[in-house]
Amino acid sequence: MSLLKMFLVSIIAVLLIGCGETERPKDVVNVPATKPVDETPKVPTPNFNADSAYNFIQNQLDFGFRIPNTPEHDSCAVWMKRKLTEYGFTLIIQTGKVKAWTGNTLNIENIIAQYNPEATNRIMLCTHWDTRPYADRGTGNKTKPIPGANDGGSGVGVLLEIARQISLSDPKTGVDLIFFDAEDYGAMSTNDVISDLNTMGDSWCLGSQYWSKNPPIRNYKPRYGILLDMVGAKDATFPKEGLSQKYAGAHVQRIWKEAEVLGYGKYFVKKIAPAITDDHTYINQIAGIPTLDIVHYAPKGSYGSFDFGHFHHTQKDNMDIIHKETLKAVGQTVIHIVYQKI
Repeated sequence: MSLLKMFLVSIIAVLLIGCGETERPKDVVNVPATKPVDETPKVPTPNFNADSAYNFIQNQLDFGFRIPNTPEHDSCAVWMKRKLTEYGFTLIIQTGKVKAWTGNTLNIENIIAQYNPEATNRIMLCTHWDTRPYADRGTGNKTKPIPGANDGGSGVGVLLEIARQISLSDPKTGVDLIFFDAEDYGAMSTNDVISDLNTMGDSWCLGSQYWSKNPPIRNYKPRYGILLDMVGAKDATFPKEGLSQKYAGAHVQRIWKEAEVLGYGKYFVKKIAPAITDDHTYINQIAGIPTLDIVHYAPKGSYGSFDFGHFHHTQKDNMDIIHKETLKAVGQTVIHIVYQKI
């Protein structure tokens, strides 16, 4: 080979090697695994209508006291099921019999409403719809029932308004609304210390206990659940409750952060509160579904370090204490979580 040919071959080899080096991807080696991208189109979050939620609460009170084994309770159930059907939800009605602390047998009805029931990606929103048979933390006749505007009525009002909004704008995800019965039929309190309520343990939340032990939907596993309890009072505060932190802590952090971004930080406070017995107790411990509780739980209450409000389990739990601003804060936060798939 001539010197000229050798020179040309050397030049070509250098060029080829150089081209190969510049074209070789530099990020092929040691690239960390990434999660699959959610290709589901984002859906704009609807505007939660607090006026509508308020009216839904009033509708419930118009039936009277929603106590199991009463005509008022049964009539309210018929109305709720009709509204949910109108909003395009598929209903599963779970009926059962449970034993109250009094020894009485209660006929209960858990109302499960599903939207996009075929979707595998699901979120569960729940509340209780019954009212307490006794105003045992009030003055006067403690055997009288409570109106339950906040305790029972507010959670139902918020979920029905979310259902109405979903009927107008498909969130493109699976949504389950569960209305538990007989949550508030727990043993009567012997004093006004809030911790006394927790000592009565399993006499509370009879509907969610029944649901958790007798799943009406086989292999039901939503991503997580949100329980609403007493979410309509003026200046309500929703701290990070103990059991919610234990079983659904990551979801608690995200939701409280989103609430703050939305402008509702004064409601979704950063305080940590002691664990309480509520429907989420049995959903977490028996059904194994991570569920958090958005519950009015005010620090430095009159009955201890934390309390559910001066109106809790009294005749004062009526429409006078319901404020649309609180309903808006809770409703807009929860519907935002649903539509943005947080």
